Amino acid sequence: MPFNIPDTNLKRVIIVGAGFGGLTLARKLKKHPFQVVLIDRNNFHQFQPLFYQVAMSGLEPSSISFPLRKIFWGAENVFNRIAEVSRVDTANNKIDSTLGELRYDYLVIATGAITNFFNNEEISRNVIPMKSVSEALYLRNKILEDYEKAVTSESVKLSELLTDVVIVGGGPTGVELAGSLAEMRNDILPKEFKEINAKKIEIYLIHGGNELLQGMDVRSGEKAEYYLKKMGVNVIKSTFVKGYDGNNVLTHDGKTIKTNKVIWAAGITGSPLIGLSNEIIGQGNRIKIDSYCRVLSSQNIYALGDIALLIDNKYPKGYPQVAQVAIQQGKLIAQNFIANLKNRKNNEFKYKDLGTMATIGRFRAVVDLPFIHFSGYFAWLTWLFVHLFSLLGLRNKIIVTINWFWSYISYGQSLRLIIKPRIVAVEDIAKDV
Repeated sequence: MPFNIPDTNLKRVIIVGAGFGGLTLARKLKKHPFQVVLIDRNNFHQFQPLFYQVAMSGLEPSSISFPLRKIFWGAENVFNRIAEVSRVDTANNKIDSTLGELRYDYLVIATGAITNFFNNEEISRNVIPMKSVSEALYLRNKILEDYEKAVTSESVKLSELLTDVVIVGGGPTGVELAGSLAEMRNDILPKEFKEINAKKIEIYLIHGGNELLQGMDVRSGEKAEYYLKKMGVNVIKSTFVKGYDGNNVLTHDGKTIKTNKVIWAAGITGSPLIGLSNEIIGQGNRIKIDSYCRVLSSQNIYALGDIALLIDNKYPKGYPQVAQVAIQQGKLIAQNFIANLKNRKNNEFKYKDLGTMATIGRFRAVVDLPFIHFSGYFAWLTWLFVHLFSLLGLRNKIIVTINWFWSYISYGQSLRLIIKPRIVAVEDIAKDV
């Protein structure tokens, strides 16, 4: 299948991945004399920080997603294509994908990261990751389905197996999921699932480190742990999950926890394109780049965001894999591409840390800014404002605001719907005809 993109005299920039970094770059170039080809496996941008709210029935998937083609209305030099890039031919400046081959002048790899299962096949088969809207929606369905099954279960053990949840990973995603699950158990289940004894539902948060929210201020991790414990979450630190067969979680110290749901938020790893030299693949399967975000030993291939590894004195293990790094790198690459057209000097990447934050349910959050640390209600308001401001589209901002306002004053959402995709058989189509 062809890409169906015309050849022009413009420099062709292929961007692989429409996450925060790739989308920022494409938007910055849309009014400049480049031919921009934005490739992603989806036709929409996903706002990853709010995946957990979709999983917990707080928001609908469309509220945190935005169609790529709508973003580039009127931009005749931007081409969106749904495809998966399998290989890069660095010698001939081409990529190979599910749509065929395509030549590039500049290639920007912005593929993000995938869930890290630490080479444990059993775990990868049985746990539920949280790296896409579809996975968040699957988790929402799974949680609600299991509550419905528990209602009709005559076995106490089976009911506990269906309703107890283990979350692995004490970063922002794990902490926010644990807080939302605890709120659902404490405030929603007693009203909607009266047959279930909500007080007996156990929520476990297992973390391999000795502090939650590692990478943030120590006080943030301590406060988050305090909030979670107060909400009834079992926080287990300095513990690694060794195996999970679908019903039993096995930890490294030999303990077993019974549950049919394990949410995996224990880390991410890169997934570099085939065709790149092994010498430029660094820690975490990330692609090594220089201070201009160029892939090492290359002049026209760039990488940014979670997939990119840039090491300096302040960040000896690479820059943090957060949205702001990707956004700022996308802006820098765009500036340098434009500078190249004018034969101007390129700028080096200088990361400006705007802070980190995490919410633990209603009215509770922790915020680390470069100049101050705070928690509680004001931190929660700050978290709300920042995430609303970052969403794409006025409609999404309005819908999310209304959803949040209603849920926070009523302690309930109307989004607890079990919605599954339907595969239509050929025979059914024939019957309809």
